[in-house]
Order: sequence, then C-alpha cells, then structure tokens
Amino acid sequence: MAQENKNGLEVIPRDSAKIKKIWMTALILLVVTAVEFLLAFTMERGMLLYIIFIVLTIVKAKYIMMEFMHLGDEVKPLFYSIIVPLIFLIWLIIALFKEGAEIFLMRW
Repeated sequence: MAQENKNGLEVIPRDSAKIKKIWMTALILLVVTAVEFLLAFTMERGMLLYIIFIVLTIVKAKYIMMEFMHLGDEVKPLFYSIIVPLIFLIWLIIALFKEGAEIFLMRW
C-alpha cells in the first residue's frame, strides 16, 4: 500500500524480493568474475585457459541477459534466437583463428 511523504508525493514501499534477486545476481556475477581472475593468475596460458574463459564469459552473458534484459521471463524461442547465433559466432571465430594459424604455418 502506498503512502505519502512530507511533499505529498506517493511513496511506494520497497519490494524486498526484487532487492534480494538483484543482490543474488550481483553475487553470482562476482563469483564467476573472481574465478576468472583466479584462473588468469594461476593457470598457464594455453587453449584450455582460453576455452574456460570463453565458457565463463558465455555464462555471465547468459545470466545478464536472463536477469537484466528480462529474457528469462520471455518465451524460449526468443532466448534461443540470441544464444544459438552467439554460439555459432564464437565457433566461427575459433575456426577462423585455427585456420589462420594453419595457413600461417604452411607459409613458413
């Protein structure tokens, strides 16, 4: 139920469920980022580290899309119309890098 403040404006009470959801989202993103940070300084550079970074980045992007862009409440085809092309785009970039490296090595 809304109340009025001293200026006569309507004040809407806080929705504690929404605030809790925002803090939980921030905590999850913080944990994933901390894992990325930890791996960046502890693991040796290589393909495994890069694959882990790509996967964690996709997890963060998916979570941001689901929560902040409100796609979690939308229909599944809309969600998949964004995620599936993203996966293929990442696959294309990896394939182009590998193919480019092979061509570069063939020249020498």
